[in-house]
Amino acid sequence: MKILIVGGAGYIGSHCVLESLRAGHEVVVLDDLRTGHRESIADVELIEGSLHQNNVLRSVFENHSFDAVFNLAASCSVPESVQNPALYYHNNLSGTLNLISAMVEGGVTRLVHSSTAAVYGDPEVVPIPEHYPMQPVNPYGDSKKLIEETLIEMAKVHDLNHVCLRYFNAAGADASGLIGEDHRDESHLIPLLLQCALGHRSHFTIFGSDWNTRDGSCVRDFVHVTDIARAHLMALDKIEDLAGESINLGSATGASVREVVDIAKKVTGC
Repeated sequence: MKILIVGGAGYIGSHCVLESLRAGHEVVVLDDLRTGHRESIADVELIEGSLHQNNVLRSVFENHSFDAVFNLAASCSVPESVQNPALYYHNNLSGTLNLISAMVEGGVTRLVHSSTAAVYGDPEVVPIPEHYPMQPVNPYGDSKKLIEETLIEMAKVHDLNHVCLRYFNAAGADASGLIGEDHRDESHLIPLLLQCALGHRSHFTIFGSDWNTRDGSCVRDFVHVTDIARAHLMALDKIEDLAGESINLGSATGASVREVVDIAKKVTGC
């Protein structure tokens, strides 16, 4: 298949590119490189642009015949979404609407969309089943909830088979070492710890010691980024059967921040 991967120069997107190539697919990437890295996708065609540039979108679908789209383009910082909610509804919801319109116009019917476990908010049930009510507690999660709801409505009137993948906490890097996690203004737990081990940061701060958890620190469900990338291909392979579904991508096993810190110490010897 020929796949357009939107946001393909980012952390998860670049792993989707690599796994898609390994599976024998042809890949084109659309990315504005605001947070992505050109060097992460050196072997594929990169179209530099955003979902808010309708002329670019139109050109992409006019010049290529795609079998499917993976949409990983999004703003995804919870604190930033609280400070600037309009940005998140614009980038995430409006951007996805533009993409769907371009897909419909271009006759592309398969979409694997990047969602998030943040749509659940603060669930009372763990592990969280997919049928649990979406009750987001921040604009980031709310923007993703609105996208999922919009996709369902759009699919009622357009030939659009879509699957939403609700990521928990992506972690790790491709086993080849070719690509990995490299955010500007890093905020993710494991990279921050490794930066400390490398001497690039002077310290690491654990926020909160009174969480209702086994050691008082926050518990997170980590899922390997390669598993997330492969899940996109699995969803695409079964998309006609799964159309309209939302699927959790996690390990169903939580690790506390303190436990991750201890593991990082053992691995790095720090």
